[in-house]
Amino acid sequence: MLVTGYMRVMPARIPTPDSLAVRLAVAIKRVHGRLREAAWSGEVELPVAQVAVIKRLRNDGPTTASALAAAEHVTHQAITQTLAALKRAGLVRSAADPTDGRKSVISVTLAGNRLFESARASRDAWLARAIGHVVSPRERAALQKSIELLERLADAERQES
Repeated sequence: MLVTGYMRVMPARIPTPDSLAVRLAVAIKRVHGRLREAAWSGEVELPVAQVAVIKRLRNDGPTTASALAAAEHVTHQAITQTLAALKRAGLVRSAADPTDGRKSVISVTLAGNRLFESARASRDAWLARAIGHVVSPRERAALQKSIELLERLADAERQES
């Protein structure tokens, strides 16, 4: 309950799902931007498409350019350009497919893995420092609960099916 004026008591408004959705989306976008900025501070900044390809190759393993294009929902021409830039930077390599010599299999190089791990470590360090400076010890339990709620939201589509 909110107390306004001298003795007038008004019920506290419960935020609507729509208003919460807008605020949450904006907050997530801002945090995502800060995480991206922290990840690549001091490093050569890669375009989002290149980071996405390295991440997919790290998570899913070596694959063909066609499979990458399909997984990233881009054209074959777009993935070819992205892979060419990553190859020039020494972050990915291609080799003949052992089962079909007409195809090439793309994989992350040691340099690509190191760059990705360095970016991840920078991002995690920034976030830990930010939590340490901004979130008081008393608020950390609330942050933990918020993380649990965000994880539930991330799984919401799967739960609704």
